[in-house]
Amino acid sequence: MSAVAIKGWCPGALRPMLSGDGLVVRVRPHGGRLTAVQAAGIAELAARYGNGLIDVTSRANLQVRGVTDAAHLPLLDGLAQLSLLDSDPETESRRNVLVTPFWNAGEDTCLLAGELEQALAGSAFDLPTKFGFAIDDGRERVLAGASADIRIERDRAGELIVRADGAQLGRSVAREEAVAAALAMAEWFVTSAGATGGRGRMSAHIASGAILPDTLRGDAEPVAVAEPPGPGLHPHGAMVGVAFGQLPHSALAYLASCAPALRTTPWRMILAEGAREMPVGEGLITEVDDPALRVIACSGAPRCRKAHADTRALAAALAPHIAPDARLHVSGCAKGCAHSGPATLTLVATRNGFDLVRSGSTRDMPVLRGLNGVAIVKNPSVLMGGR
Repeated sequence: MSAVAIKGWCPGALRPMLSGDGLVVRVRPHGGRLTAVQAAGIAELAARYGNGLIDVTSRANLQVRGVTDAAHLPLLDGLAQLSLLDSDPETESRRNVLVTPFWNAGEDTCLLAGELEQALAGSAFDLPTKFGFAIDDGRERVLAGASADIRIERDRAGELIVRADGAQLGRSVAREEAVAAALAMAEWFVTSAGATGGRGRMSAHIASGAILPDTLRGDAEPVAVAEPPGPGLHPHGAMVGVAFGQLPHSALAYLASCAPALRTTPWRMILAEGAREMPVGEGLITEVDDPALRVIACSGAPRCRKAHADTRALAAALAPHIAPDARLHVSGCAKGCAHSGPATLTLVATRNGFDLVRSGSTRDMPVLRGLNGVAIVKNPSVLMGGR
């Protein structure tokens, strides 16, 4: 197993990651969409070759958990039959594309996603494994809070722009220029971020003073940012949340039976395409005021070998005590895999208990250290400064 026990990168299907419950095999849906046959197939494969649990990640991917070495190759064969397997690990790692779930047939979104994936597959870029693209070309930006380094959006006049994450303005492009401009921006990043070997992120590169060349720099202001959607019926279908980003294979199989296709999102929600009734099942969140939506938690111990605590048990206990307008992030270690950004409250598990960060991320300075998980549950007011 040592060959796959590598950290500091995102897992894939061809290059899985070893965790506390076995191999984690990441499935990247093409264009952020799975047909009902593909979704049902993933559910069956998770039950047959994994432990039956499936993660819904913040990058809009699915992860089959608990896969053994012996089961890995049969699982790959199953994914290949579902047209969900890339040709090689390098192509797979480059295909890191977020797609807004709110698109209609015949619009630019799917065409852009397909062209970008194809172009990335044929490129020779040595991109960082966490480097990603977002196609967020609706009338409002719904992916602004999701991790991406290069964004294809629209300006206030409704025209397409390509924008480097961290830059306020983007470059106006014609429809047929968008993908080429995005790739040129990625090439500039790899070339210009030599001090870090191209291993960093675009926003940090821009913040460090890097200046885009004139050919990639623009003056187009992107459209306004929309609030992330909640569970409920939407014009494009039924949006359901996934409690703590993990659901049993039976729930995915059930969702696959409710719609012709499923669209994945970076909000740990799944859109049942065209559904006019809310699916109700184990692990699915259907109400916008469900307390579980206020909490983000990683896999935690014993599922993750790096985690110092059972994050999900603590998250479930604390969720009802978190204010509706607040968010709690419970991380099993300082890496913050489940959520890289700030939260109202962040609890970071250490060998000596939990560190508490207010209005920050796992990388920020704690206001309290060494908190006991049981004590926090008994007195959750300590999170907000109470005694």
